[in-house]
Amino acid sequence: MKNFVQKKLKDQKGMTLIELLAVIVIIAIIAAIAIPAIGNIIENSRYSAVKSDATNVLNAAQLYYTENPQGPADAKPLTVALLKSDGFLESEGKIPADATLVRGTTSKSLELTTTAIDFSGGKKVQFTSATIKAINADKTKGNSVVAATPQVIQ
Repeated sequence: MKNFVQKKLKDQKGMTLIELLAVIVIIAIIAAIAIPAIGNIIENSRYSAVKSDATNVLNAAQLYYTENPQGPADAKPLTVALLKSDGFLESEGKIPADATLVRGTTSKSLELTTTAIDFSGGKKVQFTSATIKAINADKTKGNSVVAATPQVIQ
């Protein structure tokens, strides 16, 4: 019996062309399904990264107002550039340096206002009087943002 199996295995030299083509077709189908899913994951993570940058800026502004309750000198608006130069913010990420932070009119929460920020190949997000609560409540995914108009978080 052992000799019979060994003899049969010796005759087998490799895979046939049809077996090789079947494997290549299966791999192509899997790749066609996986590549768009990976692209969506990347866009969603870029959108989340910009929201995280905005949250970091708002937290830095909160620290600034804790140490400086009167606000910036000379009645200037609090900007990301001022937070960075005063050492309250190490990196602003994609948030523009001229973005402004003000205390809310109806509450004491801080509000961030920016220009449109490109987060993924023409897709933009814009913060308009956005609070940490509003940023966290935004359930939009990066892959659902339309490239023609910025996604506004208020």
